[in-house]
Amino acid sequence: MAIPLRKPAEIETLRRAGAIVGQTLEYLQGIVRPGMTLKEVDALGEEFLRKLGAEPSFKGLYGFPAAVCTSVNEVIIHGVPTDYVLQEGDILGLDIGTKLEGYYGDAAITMPVGTISEEDRRLIDCSKEALFEAIEAIRPGMRFKELSALLEESITSRGYVPLRNYCGHGIGTKPHDEPNILNYLEGKPNQGPKIKNGMVFCLEPMVCQKSGEPALLEDEWSVVSEDGLRGSHYEHQVAVVDGKARILTLP
Repeated sequence: MAIPLRKPAEIETLRRAGAIVGQTLEYLQGIVRPGMTLKEVDALGEEFLRKLGAEPSFKGLYGFPAAVCTSVNEVIIHGVPTDYVLQEGDILGLDIGTKLEGYYGDAAITMPVGTISEEDRRLIDCSKEALFEAIEAIRPGMRFKELSALLEESITSRGYVPLRNYCGHGIGTKPHDEPNILNYLEGKPNQGPKIKNGMVFCLEPMVCQKSGEPALLEDEWSVVSEDGLRGSHYEHQVAVVDGKARILTLP
């Protein structure tokens, strides 16, 4: 496994690509309301990021039809924008990728649509808090499997379970690169590659309520849990610089 080590100039370009993702997510969080369709959300997101000088990297990636993954309620990741009209109390996952000068940005949030239940608030908080706990823990010399174990502990300690078979990933001049970073431990934590300064990757805890076993909907994109319950997803892109993780996808 060859995990690229990025030079400072490359990390700066990745930060610029990531910042556009962060700005687009912040913009959508501020305008999404009940009554909007998922296709409207997607169109607004694409228009915004293009105005900032980036290309929507998800559009056409592996055949995906849109710029923004819009995952509603029980859809945890990879939701396809449709004519579905958002309702008060929905929760909406937004996952956005950009391409800028040959480098990629990628991040995601799960947001409330109007007023949501306390149960759904806790579900969203789990993926967000697990993400930031993992980012805070990153140090050179730590193994990626240790990071996976930490993500799993953060999720399960809050009473939830990680979605299986989907993962975070390296990113740079490809939208998905080595390594794959599971949100749960497979094997032993002292196995596999170590984190080094210069590595750039995405962490993305995907949280289910009872079962982490995934199921694919008829659109062949939208991923749900077999338990049929709501899920949440948060993602940031980070670079390891001077011994700690620096978030690249802040607005």
